[in-house]
Amino acid sequence: MPEPIRYAADAEPVAEVALDAASFGYDRLYSYAARGALRERVRPGMRVAVPFGKGNRRRIGMVLRVTEEPPGDRVLKPIVTLLDAEPVLTDELFLLVDWLHEHTFCTWYDAVRAVLPGGLQLRLEERYVVLEPPPGVTLTMAENNLLTLLRQAGTKHERDAILQTEGNPEKQRILDSLTEKGCLLAVSEGKQLISDKTLKTVQLSAEFLMHETAFSPTPKQQQVIAVLRDQSSLTERECAYAAGVTGIVIKNLVKAGIAVLTEQEQLRVPRDAVPTVSPENTVLTPQQQAAYDAVAETITARQAGAFLLYGVTGSGKTAVFEQLIALTLRQKRQVLLLIPEIALTPQTVHYFQSRFGNAVAVIHSGLTMPQRFDTDKLIRRGEISIVIGTRSAVFAPLSDIGLIILDEEGEHSYKSDKSPRYHAAEVARARAKHHSAALVLASATPSLESRYLAQRGVYQLLRMPERYNQAPLPQVEIIDMNAERGNGNLSPFSTALSEALAENLKRGEQSILLLNRRGYHTLLQCTKCYEPLYCPNCSVPMTFHKANNSLMCHYCGHIQPPAQTCPKCGNDRMRLMGFGTQKLEEALQSLLPDARILRMDADTTMTRTAYEAGFSAFGRHEYDIMCGTQMIGKGLDFPHVTLVGVVSVDKALFTGDFRSYERTFSLVTQVVGRGGRGKRPGRAILQTNMPDHYVLQLAAQQDYDRFYDEEITLRRALMFPPVCDLCVIGFSGLREDRVKAAAERFLAMLGERIRAEQLKLPLRVLGPAAAGYGRLNGKYRWRLLLKCKNTAEMRSFLRSLLEAAYADRAFAGISVYADMNGDCGV
Repeated sequence: MPEPIRYAADAEPVAEVALDAASFGYDRLYSYAARGALRERVRPGMRVAVPFGKGNRRRIGMVLRVTEEPPGDRVLKPIVTLLDAEPVLTDELFLLVDWLHEHTFCTWYDAVRAVLPGGLQLRLEERYVVLEPPPGVTLTMAENNLLTLLRQAGTKHERDAILQTEGNPEKQRILDSLTEKGCLLAVSEGKQLISDKTLKTVQLSAEFLMHETAFSPTPKQQQVIAVLRDQSSLTERECAYAAGVTGIVIKNLVKAGIAVLTEQEQLRVPRDAVPTVSPENTVLTPQQQAAYDAVAETITARQAGAFLLYGVTGSGKTAVFEQLIALTLRQKRQVLLLIPEIALTPQTVHYFQSRFGNAVAVIHSGLTMPQRFDTDKLIRRGEISIVIGTRSAVFAPLSDIGLIILDEEGEHSYKSDKSPRYHAAEVARARAKHHSAALVLASATPSLESRYLAQRGVYQLLRMPERYNQAPLPQVEIIDMNAERGNGNLSPFSTALSEALAENLKRGEQSILLLNRRGYHTLLQCTKCYEPLYCPNCSVPMTFHKANNSLMCHYCGHIQPPAQTCPKCGNDRMRLMGFGTQKLEEALQSLLPDARILRMDADTTMTRTAYEAGFSAFGRHEYDIMCGTQMIGKGLDFPHVTLVGVVSVDKALFTGDFRSYERTFSLVTQVVGRGGRGKRPGRAILQTNMPDHYVLQLAAQQDYDRFYDEEITLRRALMFPPVCDLCVIGFSGLREDRVKAAAERFLAMLGERIRAEQLKLPLRVLGPAAAGYGRLNGKYRWRLLLKCKNTAEMRSFLRSLLEAAYADRAFAGISVYADMNGDCGV
């Protein structure tokens, strides 16, 4: 328990509380008085139950600040109860809450929820104690009836049934009235959803081992003693079974003081990793050594520094990470290594656990809540020195970070598309600065933003232009699929790709095929009006999945049988068009009947262990060909892969997002780089209907520098990031006319505010216009794009606009959000 805080006798502690489930319109820190027993116990970082609103309904809140006020200055509601025995937020996490609230336009509690360690969620439970009505209290008939029922309830189950108020606001009103009149006492408790797992074991007592002659065990008890001498500690059941006795004998043994029951911690995360490779045996090439030396200088000096490590695929960036991590651990500091996809976790974790053993922990959304709870507990106890994880791991409660690494830093999965809408790289920069740590952003295809910042000196650019041991990059052949169709080849595979796959299979080498589309057919289309069948909830054509003979929406999850007639024109002739990974797998099996094929996409990796099982089996050469979506395109290392085929990638060039060229270049370059990483050279075949497109040409040549020059010139001409910042203001609601009107009203408010306050902020506005997909999950979506500078003044201006919007009746029923440097395509 923390030491109590002493307040002046004439002062009252006032807690500034962030409320859970507060909408943006009334989100602020609310003041509550800490009185009575809570006066000296309340701390920042503790959760509390507080009354809120006219009905004083109990809400969970997080105490972010505690101040002192003379009593009587304000009439404040009191904190009802503390839900934590001690603070659950560290000093640094408080700073991150403030940072998220200011930079991402989220509510206070959204920021708290983002940084709160996993598994620490609470559920607020309320129970009522029946009291004798105070003298002179008058009850209504309904109040008297409810009070009588509660007194007559014989069991807790009956009382709970009587107190159930869900869907019955009138009963809740009666309960509130009885509480106000002093007939019921409302007691609020926070129930932690996840707790420690323990196992009760029996072992011989210390007193018995020291003074055996003072005890007189029975013959059956002697059998148990003999077992415990041999096994030291067993569960009651195990002990009884091994000794051939009943559980009563064990209990009597404990009563006699011969044995004791103890609770042993049971961790729900594996702790059996054994280092098999010493980092000291890793020999760096000259280019790896140069990169290592630059970062090592900052780590050793315990200074904040940011680096962009640009190395071609297969250049050995992971070996540099390994040596930097070993150096950081020798400095008695901690490491945070972020990866963009859960799919990369098994291979990455195996690599580092083989070198650093149980010092490594994993955090990602695939963990169960008990696993996340235990992982955070180990980190806080100091048993973890290296945390590997996806985006959310950036908030891992490490206390002394010396090194933060973002691998494949250009991946858009590092950007959260839900509140708080943060980018992991921005949070990592804030944490690196706080800890005086080195920050390394690494990729074969850095984001344009990072490359631009390196050019301006914000990051120190480190280059690794050659593959490890000077192995050659894969040779890439571009195939014109228009010519293939002209020659009568209607299959998904060009002649060159078909022959290359057959040759690879004959030589016993492995191949990877990329097709970034799930399902069997991509759409069902009318043969008369050519209208595709859209999802009823979204403005998105549904995808046909052969496995369940259904049309599925990959955005809202809607499923339905294939339509027999066109809902638009009534035509009864419909056709399935396009192909996804399911059809690709089927076509591959038909082309190469003897090939062992592994498909990796969202449909085959639904279980928690699917990624590890699939990639491990492919690594053991149990499959000859792996086909899948973009999850197979980056960061994976399979030395027997010598052929990579990009089946189709043209659609990615035209997603309506200004980053579409960048993402297409990155995806093609990265997947091509999966080949030739072993002793044998690799090759790649890129199929396209646009063989002369400069993005595909440069990706085939793996010429990032030329691509950057081309793309940054285009961004400057059109004024898009990174030469400016882009804030997306999003609007969504059930009626399109109201959503459109709200977007137009926001634009008018923006103009009025600028003119009234004579603001001189650099700002250009695009829109409002419907989003790329104008309707998702039954809600219509419109957007405004603001080209601006992400400064404190601009963020304050935008937050004030959002607050004004939520106070305006024109926005009733409309959800409004702001996303700085968010996606503007979908």
